Amino acid sequence: MVLYNFKKITVVPSGKDFIDIILSRTQRQTPTVVHKGYAITRIRQFYMRKVKFTQSNFHEKLSTILEDFPRLDDIHPFYGDLMNVLYDKDHYKLALGQLHTARNLVEKISKDYVRLLKYGDSLYRCKQLKKAALGRMCTIMKRVSPSLAYLEQVRQHLSRLPSIDPNARTLLICGYPNVGKSSFINKITRADVDVQPYAFTTKSLFVGHTDYKYLRWQVIDTPGILDHPLEDRNTIEMLSIMALVHLRAAVLFVMDLSGACGYTIQQQAALFQSIKPLFANKPLIIACNKTDLQPMETLPEEDRRLLDEIAKEAAQTSSLMLLDGSQEAKECLLTMSTLTDEGVMGVKNAACEKLLQHRVEVKMKSKKINDVLNRMHVAVPRVRDHKERPPCIPEGVAAKMRITEQVATRKQTEKDLENAHGGAGVYSASLVKHYMLADDDWKNDIVPEIMDGHNIADFIDPDILLRLEELEREEEEREAAAEAEGEVEMDEDELGPEELEALAAIRKKKKLLLEEHRRKKRTADNNPVIPRKHDRDQEFTAGRMGRHLSSLGLDPTLALERARSRSVSRRGRKRDRSAVSEGGDAMDVDQPSKRLRSRSRSTTRPLSEVRPGEGFKDSAQKVKAMKIGKKAVRQRNKDAKKGEADRTIVNLKPKHLFSGKRGTGKTDRR
Repeated sequence: MVLYNFKKITVVPSGKDFIDIILSRTQRQTPTVVHKGYAITRIRQFYMRKVKFTQSNFHEKLSTILEDFPRLDDIHPFYGDLMNVLYDKDHYKLALGQLHTARNLVEKISKDYVRLLKYGDSLYRCKQLKKAALGRMCTIMKRVSPSLAYLEQVRQHLSRLPSIDPNARTLLICGYPNVGKSSFINKITRADVDVQPYAFTTKSLFVGHTDYKYLRWQVIDTPGILDHPLEDRNTIEMLSIMALVHLRAAVLFVMDLSGACGYTIQQQAALFQSIKPLFANKPLIIACNKTDLQPMETLPEEDRRLLDEIAKEAAQTSSLMLLDGSQEAKECLLTMSTLTDEGVMGVKNAACEKLLQHRVEVKMKSKKINDVLNRMHVAVPRVRDHKERPPCIPEGVAAKMRITEQVATRKQTEKDLENAHGGAGVYSASLVKHYMLADDDWKNDIVPEIMDGHNIADFIDPDILLRLEELEREEEEREAAAEAEGEVEMDEDELGPEELEALAAIRKKKKLLLEEHRRKKRTADNNPVIPRKHDRDQEFTAGRMGRHLSSLGLDPTLALERARSRSVSRRGRKRDRSAVSEGGDAMDVDQPSKRLRSRSRSTTRPLSEVRPGEGFKDSAQKVKAMKIGKKAVRQRNKDAKKGEADRTIVNLKPKHLFSGKRGTGKTDRR
């Protein structure tokens, strides 16, 4: 099968982009540093490499473009003429020829300047030769910029062309504009061609695919054709003409009986006569559309006679050889309505059947059929005698048939039921038909999950009442055993005042624990942390300790004195603020010396101090390591803090394109 995939053609850059791509690649992929102190052979090699690399890149890029575009002489005539209609064959060949010439000129320039560079006697002269070589190559590419732009337009248009296989089984729909061609292809295929109530809605070829007799068919919708000379037809109409000329297909000439398309039956018949030579040796069907507006029976006599003449001509044009000419004409003239779908599938099936017969007929007339017939032999038995030999079934076959009938009458399995009721995916086996219930009618009952507010699963156990009696009996036995041992649970009425107070405290504590647990569960223990000095509920003071010990019935005096004495000894003597407030001299109070006060304060180690086990030699090494660490994470911290709203300036001018190695006097980057 021949397929032309024009979507794989590489993109053709413009002349300026072409130069930027090649020079950028040369700048990036070749050395860029050379000094006049180098040996002259090294300098020559440096600049010769740049010239050769630039030439090879031009050659590679241009060769890719020339190879991807199709050659008009090598492709199918349908695509060749189609490209001639759409893009002008001469212009297309001229553009490719200019690229081919540009490739040869670039190669010639490269050879000439490499030969001159071999005799360069200084860095300056070699650089000027390299500059002249690259400049001449770029000048050539600037001159072929119009050809590159034209080829890019051709590539874009080619990529949008439908993939039409000229050798596949094809139905070709043609006729006047707005007669229902696009509606017909939408009905019989999955194509979605735009349908509008005005002429020339379809401006290019559209392809859809359908199935008939387990074969794949392509259906092509063509733009409308008007009845005027060939040289007056525009590009849109020529698309239809090219398809009719080159494609071996069954042609459906669609006619509008109602005249709603804007053209009468006489005008449509004139168009048929005009393009009749294009139907030669092709199966042809006249499809009369819009019978919902104008049935065939209500047509005027003149129009009906005109349609019969067209049908006869279509039958003569077709290559099918039928015995009855009127029957053939009748098969060539069919009616349909794309609005009500009446007769649409009949037209499609008739066209497909005609094309199949036509292809068989062509193969029978070809020379290849003789090679096949020579290898075929049809045996015809001769009559030996006049004895009658009625058909009979041998005994062995009859025995196998009886076994088959017995198998058919045996009990059906699930596999048999599945095959009888639609197969896998349609039939689902019943899971309840083998339940053993008291009544078979209960098998298909739907059992609810909840009934009267109760869960049905709680009442499934048939021995639930017996189990309940056993539990009650066991509970009574335990109560009797507990009474015998004297461990009977006491009621609250029998408790004393102290016991009641303790019970209330226990219940209160239990309630607080439950509330705390629920609060933590509700907030996921996500509560703000209160500083200890502000948390009065958790403040550990001597007064609180005394109250707690008193509530437990203990004397807190000794514990409080011991706590106070430890606090005083740990903190040292404090200044007596009361004496100062009463007007006494502050110097009369014993004050700790300056050295004692400095000891009592907690000092913080400086960060630069080396602690044991850190692995630093001295403080200077630690400070240096800290600086290096901060510098290493600075960019990561900056990127982490950057968000979508931060202002960013993209690099609109890549350095490799807009800056180069320049001397002191010149500002020309190349």
